[in-house]
Amino acid sequence: MDTKDIIVMYASEEHVRYAERICQMIYESALKRGTGIAKRTPEYITEKMNDGKAVVALDGNKIVGFSYIESWGHEQFVATSGLIVDPEYRGCGLATRIKQKTFDLARTRFPDAKLFSITTSLPVMKLNTRLGYKPVTFSELTDDDEFWKGCEGCCNYDILQRNDRIRCICTGMLYDPKND
Repeated sequence: MDTKDIIVMYASEEHVRYAERICQMIYESALKRGTGIAKRTPEYITEKMNDGKAVVALDGNKIVGFSYIESWGHEQFVATSGLIVDPEYRGCGLATRIKQKTFDLARTRFPDAKLFSITTSLPVMKLNTRLGYKPVTFSELTDDDEFWKGCEGCCNYDILQRNDRIRCICTGMLYDPKND
C-alpha cells in the first residue's frame, strides 16, 4: 500500500471526533495480539488531543494511526504511548512516521526529559531502538504512581502487581537526551 498521501500531523481539537475509533483500534489490537495494551477512554484520548500531546495519521477523513505523549515525575520523564495503526495500513512504514512525529513532539515539548516506552511489541521495540532508546529495567523509569495506574487496563496488570512493579511481560525502553 502506498502511504505517501497519508498525513501524519500533530492532533488538535478538530481531531477529537476520532477518539472513539482510536479506542476501538487499541482494543481490537490487544484482542488480536493477546498481549498487554492498556485500555484508554475516549475522554483520555480527547484530552491528549486538546492538550497538543498527540499525533494522528489521516487518509483523507479516515483515522489510520495515532500516538500520544504524557509527562511524569515533574516532567523528568515523558512516555510515548498508544501507538496504533489501522490493520489495513500496517507494514507500510506508517508506524515509523507516527513514532518519529511523536518522538519529535516529546523532544520539542520536553527537551530535557527522559523519554520512555513500555511495550510487548517487537516492531515498537525496533522503532524505539532506531530512535536511540535502550532496553532498561522498570526501576529506571518513572516511579510516578499515576503512570503505573494506567497499566490497570492491561490484561497483564496482575503480573506487574505481583512483582511490585519491578517486571512484567513488557519491555521498558528509555531515551536519555544527555546521551546525545
